[in-house]
Parts: sequence; C-alpha cells; structure tokens
Amino acid sequence: MMELTRKGEYAIRGILYLASQPLGKVSLISEIAEAAEVPQTFLAKIFQSFAKMGIVNSYRGTGGGFTLARHPGKITLREVVEAVEGPIIPNRCLIEGGGCDRRGNLPCCVHEVWKDVQAGVVRVLDGVTIEQLAQKG
Repeated sequence: MMELTRKGEYAIRGILYLASQPLGKVSLISEIAEAAEVPQTFLAKIFQSFAKMGIVNSYRGTGGGFTLARHPGKITLREVVEAVEGPIIPNRCLIEGGGCDRRGNLPCCVHEVWKDVQAGVVRVLDGVTIEQLAQKG
C-alpha cells in the first residue's frame, strides 16, 4: 500500500506554515512546529532535508530560522513529499536496476500498470503547488 508517512505529513504541514507567512519572513523552527502541531526535533530534521533540496533557506544564529527558498507557486507538492519520502515508487520493480522477483520467461503483465500508477501520482502531485494549498488553508 502506498501511504504517506508521518514524516511526509509533518513536512507538508511545516511547509504550508512557511507559505502562509509574508515572503522573506524568517520563522523559527519552534514557531513552525507549534503552528503545525509537529514535534520540534522531528521538524528540524525535515527542514534540514528541505534546505539540502533547495526548498527552504536556513539561517543560523540570533534571528535564525527558515524561509522558503522560492516563491510557493514554484514549489510543488511532489518536491515536498519526495524531499522526505524519496522518489514516488508504487512497486520496487520500478526502481532503477530492477527489483522484480520474477524468474520466469514470461514478461510481467503488471509492470506497465505500475508505471501508469507512478506517472499518475507524479502528475497529480506536480500539478499542485504549495501556494495553492496555502490559499485553501
């Protein structure tokens, strides 16, 4: 079953909080965690992943915190999810290098279905920006 983990859910909550702030406003991780109802230490790790992926900017020291690295209309839901969950892969047979357990000579008749599922999920997540979600909240 494909399911968004708690980490993915927390990531979305945290990024939506940042998207609801004025552009360029630096937000403390404690402030984001409280507003998103997420444990601060867990969210700090998530935001480190976001910084590595270029989704947020991180500022250290007094007055430090986080801002969005780009306009929220340029950040897709897919980017946020994949930053913490990894690539969207509904079946391991789609992993590069193959992860198929089949040893027979018959081609897997489900492989193309998994590719379609993957493409559909990616298309939906790429079609939603953080700005769109923040405006609904």
